[in-house]
Amino acid sequence: MSIPVAGQPAPGHQPRAGMQIKKGIQQWIKVLPFIFLGVAGTAVFVIYPMIRNILISFQEYSIMPNAENPYIGFENYVSAFTDPNNKVLMAIRNTFLNVAVTVPINWFLAIVFAVLINLHFVKHKIVFRTVYYLPIITSWIVVAFLFRFLFAGGEYGLINYIFYKQLGIFDAPVNFLANYWSAMIVIWLFHIWKTVGWGVVIYLAALQGISKEYYEAAAIDGANGSRQFWSITVPMLGPVTAFVVINLINGAFNFFPQVYFITRGGPMDQTQTLPSLMYLQAFKNFNFGYASAVAVMMGIAVFLLTYSQMKKFGNQRFL
Repeated sequence: MSIPVAGQPAPGHQPRAGMQIKKGIQQWIKVLPFIFLGVAGTAVFVIYPMIRNILISFQEYSIMPNAENPYIGFENYVSAFTDPNNKVLMAIRNTFLNVAVTVPINWFLAIVFAVLINLHFVKHKIVFRTVYYLPIITSWIVVAFLFRFLFAGGEYGLINYIFYKQLGIFDAPVNFLANYWSAMIVIWLFHIWKTVGWGVVIYLAALQGISKEYYEAAAIDGANGSRQFWSITVPMLGPVTAFVVINLINGAFNFFPQVYFITRGGPMDQTQTLPSLMYLQAFKNFNFGYASAVAVMMGIAVFLLTYSQMKKFGNQRFL
């Protein structure tokens, strides 16, 4: 009978490292089909369209069969900024204005509503969650028709009916969608009402993870509700806020249904945003190269803004 030498594994036993490698290989074999499907889906539906869009932005592209589609360099980009009607510049202004207006309001309302609903004396929290999330699952078209009825011109739009016919606050019916600023306000209200519930639900879930001990200690020290909100709740929700703000920024850049269903870009294309302008140029004017150039510039802007926000929140230290 042989005696194992010190430092060597006993006969019939594999080294632990070898067992771990074998186990790791078996796990990889099991998950590889799922990884392959994910990579293939990303390549087909994300990477290829993105590369194809960049190539089209340098072409005079036509969807007609056997079209030559010649490369024209940066002419599409140049024409986007030399348009005598300044459509791209107006769309850029409106897009960044949408981000600047709706993101802070959306974030603030989401966290405030979530905190109010989460208070210990508030009952039927599930009902409130459903009410706030209901606009999210409602069709864009349905909500758009609702807002078009609310802010319709003439005496029979609901806002005009209340403030002109009933209360007499307006001297005459207001045509909200015929003026640039009033139309933009309607679009912003539409977007905020449609999307704020998503942030409320996210924050409600995050608030469950904050220990009550923080608030009890703050109350003992004499901190009131607003001081607890800004000194405890907001810092503790920092990682969630980063996620919410980044998604709100991406949503504010993608202002297409808000514009298309409410104003159609009017009046006189003044409320166009980059997504609605891309749709107009590609599928109305069939100017795919121009639309692709606008899409590339929008993609770069979204990437830079999102990356800067991720870096900003990533460098912060939370409680």
